[in-house]
Amino acid sequence: MREPTFLILTALAEGPRHGYGILQEVETVSKGRVRLLPGTLYTALDRLAAEGLVAHERDERVEGRLRRYYRLTADGSAALEAEATRLQQLATAARARLRAYRPATS
Repeated sequence: MREPTFLILTALAEGPRHGYGILQEVETVSKGRVRLLPGTLYTALDRLAAEGLVAHERDERVEGRLRRYYRLTADGSAALEAEATRLQQLATAARARLRAYRPATS
């Protein structure tokens, strides 16, 4: 799973969000390291919806503008959990190797 996908699914893990809310949450979760463009986000959301990982929740009109809300599906939750586990296992392996290898200082 690519990092933007992981972050979008993570942003939806707490509940439904509209596009701008997802953009903000991705930036927060990544501590400002990842800033998705709206076009990138909506392309990803369309793909994730087609894969059954997210679903359109509802539309809401605010000050004349349409907000489309998305939610994580059960399959999306399972995919996010599997990827979080995989990443944790990789990080554990990396830390173990770092503890075992101490390079000479210059």
